[in-house]
Amino acid sequence: MTRSPGLVVPLLGLGLGLALSLPGAVAADCGSLARAEHLAFHPVARTRWLTPRVRAPGPLDSLYGTVRRFLSVVQLNPFPSELIKALLNDPSSVKRDEVVRYEAGYVVCAVIAGLYLLLVPTTGLCFCCCRCRRRCGGRVKTEHKAMACERGTLMSFLLLTTLMLLIGMVCAFATNQYTHRQTGPSVEAVPETLLSLRGLVSDVPEELQAVAEQFSVPQERVSKELEDAGEKLGNIIHNQLKSTVYPMLASVHSLGQALQVSIDHLRALNATSAELQEGQQHLEPPVQAHRERLLTLLQEGWCHGDCKGALSRASALQLDADFSQVPPVDDVLHRLKGVPEANFSSMVQEENATFNSLPLLVAVEMADALKDLKKALAEQPEGVRMLARGFPGSEAASRWSQALEGLEQRSRPYLKEVQRYEKYRWILGCVLCSAILLVVVCNLLGLSLGIWGLFAREDPSHSESRGEAGARFLMAGVAFSFLFAAPLILLVFATFLVGGNVQTLVCRSWESGELYEFADTPGNLPPSMNLSYLLGLRKNISIQQAYRQCKAGAVLWNVLQLNDSYDLDKHLDIKQYTHKLQQELQNFKLDVKGLDLLSPAARRDLEALQGSGLEKIHFRDFLVQIQKPVVKTDMEQLAQELEGLAQAQNDSALRQQLQEEARELRSLYQEKVIPQQSLVAKLNLSVRALASSAPNLQVDTSEVLANVSRLKGELPAQTNLIIRNASECFLTREMGYFSQYVAWVREEVTQHIATCQPLSGALDNGHVILCDMMADPWNAFWFCLGWCTFFLIPSIIFAVKTSKYFRPIRKRLSSTSSEETQLFHIPRVTSLKL
Repeated sequence: MTRSPGLVVPLLGLGLGLALSLPGAVAADCGSLARAEHLAFHPVARTRWLTPRVRAPGPLDSLYGTVRRFLSVVQLNPFPSELIKALLNDPSSVKRDEVVRYEAGYVVCAVIAGLYLLLVPTTGLCFCCCRCRRRCGGRVKTEHKAMACERGTLMSFLLLTTLMLLIGMVCAFATNQYTHRQTGPSVEAVPETLLSLRGLVSDVPEELQAVAEQFSVPQERVSKELEDAGEKLGNIIHNQLKSTVYPMLASVHSLGQALQVSIDHLRALNATSAELQEGQQHLEPPVQAHRERLLTLLQEGWCHGDCKGALSRASALQLDADFSQVPPVDDVLHRLKGVPEANFSSMVQEENATFNSLPLLVAVEMADALKDLKKALAEQPEGVRMLARGFPGSEAASRWSQALEGLEQRSRPYLKEVQRYEKYRWILGCVLCSAILLVVVCNLLGLSLGIWGLFAREDPSHSESRGEAGARFLMAGVAFSFLFAAPLILLVFATFLVGGNVQTLVCRSWESGELYEFADTPGNLPPSMNLSYLLGLRKNISIQQAYRQCKAGAVLWNVLQLNDSYDLDKHLDIKQYTHKLQQELQNFKLDVKGLDLLSPAARRDLEALQGSGLEKIHFRDFLVQIQKPVVKTDMEQLAQELEGLAQAQNDSALRQQLQEEARELRSLYQEKVIPQQSLVAKLNLSVRALASSAPNLQVDTSEVLANVSRLKGELPAQTNLIIRNASECFLTREMGYFSQYVAWVREEVTQHIATCQPLSGALDNGHVILCDMMADPWNAFWFCLGWCTFFLIPSIIFAVKTSKYFRPIRKRLSSTSSEETQLFHIPRVTSLKL
């Protein structure tokens, strides 16, 4: 059923009327708008974990340690921070003598390598010319007592030198192969690392954008709750007022019923009084006539029986209650003419129905405002929308991502070239190692055949070819040593210079942290390489500390100390966004001006009752007459007594007269007195009801009229106070959803988004790849190759010396008594061709 707005506010006014007299009755009740529910946000941080690379322990670890200790002896100078600083900032200012001073150890090694490169081939050339003239590397011409000892010593040293060459060659082969095997994975790890870094850099804006897009979660939730916000606010108003409105309506209903009952009793009182007065007028003459006749009859001398007693009761036969003495109520009835004009029961029912439909009515009133709010909520706050763009380094991140992508693409051809040249180096290493192996084989074969020839020399019938062959193998080894000495020393020094500097300048300072300290020292790096400058940070960050934090799993927010350069609170400040919501809710008002709290008819009824003077009626005067009997004598008992007295009379005339009086008295009693008594009883009921209700009815009426008059002026403010309190409850709940979003964004940005573990992982992997997997095998390779290269010198010397003893010799006997020398020939010496 359609209700006019005028019925809503009167009902609210009635409840608020009582609320004004109850402290705290209009306090905000947020029970129906409980705390905001928990919102579920999708995590946006992507888990990235760069697989750490570790060199597995192996049998060459002790060799790597030896090489590092050797390089630490070669390079005793500390990390050249000033030299590197000048090289990075102003390369033209770098002095050559400073570089030489720092590379003093390598310069000494270069001098040694140069001497080796000059002397060994030159010696080999001279030895070759000497051999061509048969002046070098000949044979032992005489045998003396110490020859066996000399030969054994030389053979031992040659064998020992050969074993050292063999060990160095095996290690060189192993390290050469290991370096070649590690080059492929190490090269492939470079694009993988760049890709991981690119993903870290490029995903930061995407993750921040995903965070901003999830602002739709509280948006949708608030928008959904705004759909029934009006009904919820109406429920809050309803819940706050129902404990007051329902009793108030019950009181109004009771007052209306009491008014109706009082009016009915007053009308009954007036009508009954009139009837009693009229009946009194008709009753008094016959009663008086009967009294006079009975007094005459009972005073006769011939009356027998208890005539005196009957005479006494007959003398009391007269009216007692005089209803003409009761006060009139015509004026009161005149003032209450037409009351009640209003139907209080129907009015209360309508107001109850209207009050129960209050949530729906408020929803209708708020429909337009809520529609505007939902439209305003559809927009995203400027700070949230600019969350990703305002992030420090967001522009640099795009450039870095493109640079890393370009670097990755450009690095692939170079990495392929690295693999190709590494293959050449590996082949060259294999060739030179094979050359050393050839020398080792020649030495071992020469020693084996030479020793075999020495044992066979005792047999006169045995040929000297084995010893000669052994000598030739030794000389072949010498020839190979001279031949490969130059390429060996060149390869050793070239790899030594590169690998040694990588180890001492990069790896050693990397492990000790000097490299990070150099980068963290202000002024060492040019602005183009300053990380804080590149990221647009206001505060310089420590690379070493950032590395440690990244290694521990920290995010870029903490690592880059973005609290100083990025105002997250500013971007998450949605006050301007929520101000519209707050303003619309708090400005909503119900227009209750000009509305009465009672219907005009009900007000006229109450005002008529208040001015009727009902409470001024002297109901005691009514009660005084009501308490009196209608007739003083009990006419029924008198009639019975007269009938008994008539039986005792001898005079028939008297007896007949007494019987006639008794019959008439009984008839009068039935016709006149009993109806009069009924009217008295009716009057008594109305009088007592009005006497008890009239004072309270007047008080209740006065209070209701006073409350209604007072509430008419205060109703708008009080109604809007409840609405404002309810709106604040609703606003607090809706702001709770946005607060959850702000807290979630803060946690995501500062604790989850853009973990920089790939950065520390890339540095660790770079160190492992460069130092453990590349530099260590590389340095071990040149170390072993250099070992073999320098052991070629004693190998040449001992091989040349030893080969003399494997060739056939002419023995000369020496005695203490004679200086003559007796020549003798080795058996079948004629068969040897010298």
